[in-house]
Amino acid sequence: MTSIRQLRYFVEIAEAGSFSAAAERLYIAQSALSRQIKELELHLGSALFERTARQPRLTAAGLAFLDRARHLLADLDKAERLAREVGQGLRGSLRLNHSSTVPLTGQLLQRLGTYLADNPGVSLEIAQQSSEAQLQDIAEGRLEIGLLRLPVLRQHEGVELHALFDEPLLLAVAASHPLATAGSVRLGQLREERFISIPHRQRGGLSYLSASLCMNEGFFPQAAQVVSRKTTQLQLIQAGFGVALLPLSMREIAPPSVTFVPLTEACQSTVALACRRDAGALSRKLLDSLRLPQGDQGM
Repeated sequence: MTSIRQLRYFVEIAEAGSFSAAAERLYIAQSALSRQIKELELHLGSALFERTARQPRLTAAGLAFLDRARHLLADLDKAERLAREVGQGLRGSLRLNHSSTVPLTGQLLQRLGTYLADNPGVSLEIAQQSSEAQLQDIAEGRLEIGLLRLPVLRQHEGVELHALFDEPLLLAVAASHPLATAGSVRLGQLREERFISIPHRQRGGLSYLSASLCMNEGFFPQAAQVVSRKTTQLQLIQAGFGVALLPLSMREIAPPSVTFVPLTEACQSTVALACRRDAGALSRKLLDSLRLPQGDQGM
């Protein structure tokens, strides 16, 4: 079988014009170079050079072989460069999913844009997906990166979580709601309110955190007639079905008829990135890009 070394030696001789010049360029003995070309010609069953007193000349077989040899070596160089860039996190594609309560807005969106601008060889495929489904898909290798809200109740082997930033929770109400004009609201004032997001006993995330905060004030949030864990909860709030505790970033995607009222208590929600423990360089570089500097945790 023809080796890559033989291809490189053959092309070098053809371009240098002589065995001696090629040997100097390749930093090998001329005898070793000649032996490799002899073995190549034996394997092909055809002479590639006519040996003359002045310099070797390509035979018809050599001319035909030269063009394809150059293409093969060029393709090999491209393949090596591609593998090197992928290995270093400079090229490739990533699937990134985010939960409905982690909108791609503000600094999070800016950092994604900066990451892509700094890594033009990388492409992202983005979709919305629940936190539980993200973790399952990451564990089973169908997804590289997930963006979700803590807490996570179920751990998956081989999956790690990295806290990215904290942001304040606000009370979201319809503009016509009596609390819409309040300067701030205490959690205890929400005892009789109907919440359009109620936690599932096996799921964590924002609804679980909201219920925990209410329970710390001595009550469990009452369920509205219609509940949702998706971005449709903004429409439900707008329609007056109930209220919810939502992160500051969701204010950017809320309709104007939904009002966000600050809470008296300092209630924070944490956004985390999920990836495999054996994640490659592409995922690690994206993780580093999405981390916010200390003191710049709000969105």
